[in-house]
Amino acid sequence: MFKQLGLIGCGLMGGSFALALKRAGLVKRVVGYSKSPSTTERAKKLGVIDMAAESALLAVAGADIVLIAVPVAATETTFKAIRQLVEPGVLFMDVGSTKRDVVDAARRVLRERIGSFVPAHPIAGKEAAGIQHADALLYSGRQVILTPLPQTAADLLQKATDVWSGIGAQVLTMSPENHDAAFAAVSHLPHLLAFAYFSAVTNQPAGKDFLSLAGPGFRDFTRIAASDPTIWRDILLTNREEVLKQASRFRHTMDALELIMRTGNGEALEQMIRVASEGRAQWQMGSPRSPSR
Repeated sequence: MFKQLGLIGCGLMGGSFALALKRAGLVKRVVGYSKSPSTTERAKKLGVIDMAAESALLAVAGADIVLIAVPVAATETTFKAIRQLVEPGVLFMDVGSTKRDVVDAARRVLRERIGSFVPAHPIAGKEAAGIQHADALLYSGRQVILTPLPQTAADLLQKATDVWSGIGAQVLTMSPENHDAAFAAVSHLPHLLAFAYFSAVTNQPAGKDFLSLAGPGFRDFTRIAASDPTIWRDILLTNREEVLKQASRFRHTMDALELIMRTGNGEALEQMIRVASEGRAQWQMGSPRSPSR
């Protein structure tokens, strides 16, 4: 059990982590900090945190585990605010959806203290953000990717693995570079496409009329277009190199489909659809194999 969780960022992800630790009996006390005092006050009323801190540094003071749950663009500023209390033996983690930029920020700011930091990315979330949506079961049954560095303390990496496993998550490890390449393909580009597609429909003169006719297929395809704009702005910009690579691959496939349609080649069109359809039917989330470290 941890004595105290220092929570920096009292939103959906951080709040859910705090509730999950409490539910599993893994922490005695949670001290939280958010830029908005009203957010920390609400977190306290909801029982997510036990005490509100006036700064990120004060949230870290006395903690033996710290979770940084802020937008990825704010990670470096947060490291600067807490650096003096990044001590050996204290586990520091983040929940950012990109990892190379976070790791680069840690190298610049934490320097010789970087061994205490275990970069993490829980593959979980909701379209609705905010502490009011925090859920103790958010991470249960979900994957969490750890991207440890050569300097990462082995005992803290084990603690990170144990704490995520302790709240029901499946823990995998991989390099920051492989992480960002993989999630550009399976998460970041799909969000970009959903944003673009929904905008393309609604920006048409008859867009509202089209929406009134939309059914479950449209609902399912566009669900992630309702995601938090600030969070996804940061993700798409920080991982833009990998996302643009995946966008190019998608565009190549889309061009091929459009060419087949223009030529009226029904047999070729059916074959491309069949390959995708059968592949999707055989796919199961979290398979077929875990990413390599």
